[in-house]
Formats: sequence, C-alpha cells, structure tokens
Amino acid sequence: MNLPNELQAALNEHLVNISHEQLITAAQRISLLYRTHEVSRGKHYIQNRNEALSYAVARMPATFGAVYHALKYTLDAMNGQQTKISSILDVGAGTGAATWAANELVDLDSIVCIEYADVMRKLGEAMMLKGPAPLNKASWKRMNIAKDTIEDKADLVIASYVINELDESQQLLVAEKLWSITNNVLLFIEAGTPEGYRILNKVRTSLLKRDAHILAPCPHEGPCPISGQDWCHFTCRIQRNRLHRLAKGGQLPYEDEKYTYLALTREETNPYSARILRHPQIGKGHVKLSLCTKDGLKQATYSKRDGDIYKHARKSNCGDTIPFE
Repeated sequence: MNLPNELQAALNEHLVNISHEQLITAAQRISLLYRTHEVSRGKHYIQNRNEALSYAVARMPATFGAVYHALKYTLDAMNGQQTKISSILDVGAGTGAATWAANELVDLDSIVCIEYADVMRKLGEAMMLKGPAPLNKASWKRMNIAKDTIEDKADLVIASYVINELDESQQLLVAEKLWSITNNVLLFIEAGTPEGYRILNKVRTSLLKRDAHILAPCPHEGPCPISGQDWCHFTCRIQRNRLHRLAKGGQLPYEDEKYTYLALTREETNPYSARILRHPQIGKGHVKLSLCTKDGLKQATYSKRDGDIYKHARKSNCGDTIPFE
C-alpha cells in the first residue's frame, strides 16, 4: 500500500529544503526517545519542523495503512450503512494520515482534525490544503483531548495511536468522552503489541457498558477469549520509498505494520460469524485457519472437498471474516 499521490506530492513539497542528513538525525532522535521509553505520556517530543517532517516520512505511511485496513473492515461490517457517514473527527490527528485514509473510503463533506502539537498541526493542515476536496477545507483545532471539552460531533470519530499516549488514569475517561461525541462509528487503532491490545480490551469492556456495539474485529460482544501470552493484532504491508527507508534505517522495500483496532457503533449489528486471527496455513489441498468465533477461539481446516468455503479460505488473509458454523 502506498500513500495517495496527492499526499505524497504535498509531503514532497515540504521536503525540498531539508537534507537527508537532517531528516535522518531527526528520525533517530524520535526513535531513540521511544525505544528508551523516554516519551512520557501526555508530553510532546516533536519539537520542530524537521522532526515533524521526519515523523511524516517515517510514520504516515504505516498509520495510513493501518487506518485504511481497519476502517475497510469496519465499513464491511456495517452491511450497507456507510451512507450514514459523511463527517469525520480525527482526534490526535498528528499530520493527518487517518483522515487521508478515511477519505479514500468514505464520501466526506465535513472534516475536523484535532492536534495539540503546533508543528504537527501546521504541517498536517498545510498538506491537506494541497489535497482534493473536502480535505482542503478541513478544520484544524488545537486541543488537549484529556482536559478540554470537545464540542464537535461527527458520524465517524477516529483515534489512531492516541489512547496509548495518555496517562493510564485518563485513557478510559477520554474513550468515554469520544463515545459521547460519536454519532455513528468510533474507531480506535493502536500498535499491534500486547500493550496496545490490553488498552483496547479495557476500552472495549468500558464502552460495552455504555450501550456501544462492536462492529469489528470481534464477532461477538462477550469477554475476549484470548488469554495468556497471546494478543489480538493484524498486519498490513506498506511500501517504502528510498527516503522512507533512510528515515527508518531499513533495507527492505516494504514494512509490515502490526496494529490492533476496535470499531464501535450505536446500532446493533451482527453481520459475520468468524474472523481470521493468524495468517492462513496453506498446505497441499487444505487450509488451516485460527478463528475468533461467536463461540470462542476455534481451529478450522478446509479441503477441496469443502468447495466454495475452501476457495474462500485460500484467498483470505489474517483479519478477514469467513463463514463458520
């Protein structure tokens, strides 16, 4: 998956006067802060324009890809209700990757992006001004989502890689605040790590008590059946250009972004019976699947004798849904 051409072109315009050495230095500083756990929740370490540009180069493709895939699964689960989404509120928008991803999938006529860090917000807004309508008419607001009252409401509220950056005492409070301003769908995306899964599982438990219903990824609204050292996460493959590889210090022309997500809605839906939790194991004449079903975790094996379901399973990916009885 690549960034939209308009977004890549807008980003490239801002990279004209920054050297690769400056970009790499900024990227290394940000990466070091995260690796050494010096990024304190609730504090912002993107200090200048070079670091914001470095963040955009290194992280926008992965954030765009994760949000695109999570939102695509969400819309599929809505079973034709996509027409009810025409406005979006991107909370903790960073440089706007989630909104760009949503614009690829939904016909939007109203966009509000909330971002506290000035350099990130200014860069995100400048790039969207170069984009197509309605992106170029997006409203960007400076706001502390933990402390400030959010007056805007939207059909689709997205919080991508946001809840984990809050102090633990604020996470559920912010999640509940976001649910209160959601007209239709609330979508959380976090890193596909045990911590990201733990946070969203906690949010899941809390919001189900507040009349939320799960669209995806869960095929049920009971307690999560995953236990022990395992956790729920999915993967999307992102293509890297040369500058992206330099910023990340990588050699491969792609990276696999692991993410976890939770999509909630106000209307009860139940469109599918199972979701694939791991990459399908394709053998000679058979496919083995690890599934989350309405009745818990299951292992399923399909062979050529199973006909269409076997063909479906062979073409499926981790994260896809599949009929299961």
